Amino acid sequence: MTNGMNACMNFERFSSILKKEQIRLREPMARHTTFGIGGPADCFLLPADREELRQVCEVIREESLPFFIVGGGANLLVRDGGIRGVVICTGRMQGLQQEGCRIVAAAGVSTAKAARFAMEHGLSGMEFAGGIPGTVGGAAFMNAGAYGGEMSRIVASAVTCGADGTFHTYDREQINYAYRHSRFMEPPQEVVTELTLELTPGDPEEIRRRMEDFNARRHEKQPLEARSAGSTFKRPEGHFAGAMIEELGLKGFSVGDAAVSSKHAGFLINKGKATCADMLALIGEIQRRVRERYGVELEPEVQIIGEDRKEA
Repeated sequence: MTNGMNACMNFERFSSILKKEQIRLREPMARHTTFGIGGPADCFLLPADREELRQVCEVIREESLPFFIVGGGANLLVRDGGIRGVVICTGRMQGLQQEGCRIVAAAGVSTAKAARFAMEHGLSGMEFAGGIPGTVGGAAFMNAGAYGGEMSRIVASAVTCGADGTFHTYDREQINYAYRHSRFMEPPQEVVTELTLELTPGDPEEIRRRMEDFNARRHEKQPLEARSAGSTFKRPEGHFAGAMIEELGLKGFSVGDAAVSSKHAGFLINKGKATCADMLALIGEIQRRVRERYGVELEPEVQIIGEDRKEA
């Protein structure tokens, strides 16, 4: 019996912890990614608080189930065969609280909501995140950034839940932030449950103006109307991925319904019915052409997970 089958068969154990609507079997991951791409997860769980999460993790450990963590599904590309085992989604873990110049945010709070909360309380430093899709937990996980700001500069500490159901607190130095990287991306897997963000006092109207300026720039330059995962590639040293792709004349180039945005070449988009196979083929072709022309290896910024679809 596979771990994936075990995940489905442990419905009763999970249903003793979570409500029926918090447990979904064979759940299409396309419903939970900003790309709108991805095959089914064997068991998709939506714990609403730390205690539910702790108990879920205990079952996962006792049954030796593979698991993966999802927040808002941004920066994520799921293969067409889906995900075996358990997917824990932190989207229902909500809560925002001000403590002086700090904000304590549950992992499932959207980055946009947290940025607005900071603005309303006259706290500056999170303006860059106002238009970043996804959750603060996901943003902290991958050290998301934009317009000169990134999460590593404002995360004072993070609380996680380990696979054994125990909680840990890490300060900024212990998180080992680097460009689009944190310790949470390395084994052992831990679920980010809560973040403490350290900001600075500021004028709410000035903060609002900066956020509106950043958002206006996004609307002007980025394909926000399309299904994408944001910038698809990491910024190579000494280069800009989008500029190289545009210089190669690849704006609008597509494989199936996976395409290079005509608005910003650094964004790959799902025009409607793109599969992960389409998107991976497009990524590979772009990498090949950039390598041949510039001698640069483009590394995906999006996290690629799951299994390929098995042919019947």
